[in-house]
Amino acid sequence: MLKFDEQQQIEDIQGALELRPQVEKIIDEVWEKGCDNIFYLGIGGTYASAMQAVTYVNGRSVLPVYVQHAAEYYTTGNRRLTKDSLVILSSVTGTTEEVVKAVNEIKKVGATLLGFVDTAGTSLAESCDHVITYPAPGTEQIKFFMAADRLLKNNGDFPDYAEYYGELEQSLAKGLVEAEKQADDFGREFAEKHRHDAMHYFIGAGNQWGAVYSYAMCYWEEQSWLRSKSIHAAEFLHGTLEIVDETTAVTLFLGEDEQRPLAERVKNLLPRICGNYTLIDSKDYPIEGISEKNRGRVLPHLLMHCVTQRIDAHVEKLNCHPLDIRRYYRQFDY
Repeated sequence: MLKFDEQQQIEDIQGALELRPQVEKIIDEVWEKGCDNIFYLGIGGTYASAMQAVTYVNGRSVLPVYVQHAAEYYTTGNRRLTKDSLVILSSVTGTTEEVVKAVNEIKKVGATLLGFVDTAGTSLAESCDHVITYPAPGTEQIKFFMAADRLLKNNGDFPDYAEYYGELEQSLAKGLVEAEKQADDFGREFAEKHRHDAMHYFIGAGNQWGAVYSYAMCYWEEQSWLRSKSIHAAEFLHGTLEIVDETTAVTLFLGEDEQRPLAERVKNLLPRICGNYTLIDSKDYPIEGISEKNRGRVLPHLLMHCVTQRIDAHVEKLNCHPLDIRRYYRQFDY
């Protein structure tokens, strides 16, 4: 398989899960101190991951948790973010300009900052009150959800917390690599069919909305230079629907959380109006050892990442375009 190191991926996922004692210690300390609300801060891909975590919490708790776009914060501010807030962020490089500027403003307010910063010694790492460094690709969502789950547990919203993480630690890493193997043929066929699309629409809801938002923008547009658009399934019938015809390239992500009915509504409509649609359903990728009641918590968007990684690997090879090349991003100041 292209760009696939099974053992390394297992070690990366298992290593991320082993961060849990550190996460628990930090969250418990913040909880003991008291916090009025929780903000997930991000931009681009980290903003997408933040949306996933906040949607997840909103469906399970009355905890006041919000998504905060970094650039919007340093330009507009947010009066709800106070010295008693917990702000959670993630960064690979620790140098993302907009996040650095937002964090500088947040520090003036006095909120508590928890950073999953993969590069130690950077501006973001040094600015956060609590830092966890673990440079492994594809583990950001695990870290974000791990923090969310501990908050839910402390608030009495997650009685099966220990059982759940026991299942993940036993079965998640191996299950995800098996899912990626299962998805490889699909990824190649999808890449062969769509690698020259003039436009491609990606649709999702719930936890999948963040995945769709990120995949269209950060992967197809930024990495592969392919034009695309992300649409929330709830909004598809209020605009984008009118430009879909039998030739329009449309891909629908179906997850397993409370908003799946929104995606299924689109699924039922597409065959009536479009002859060029694809369904990617996390339910098609079973993972032995993780119970049905727990699948919907974290698996769907991690499984989607397994599938889309296969698409990207084949698009990269077929289009002879390395995914790490950028025309503009970090090439000059703007």
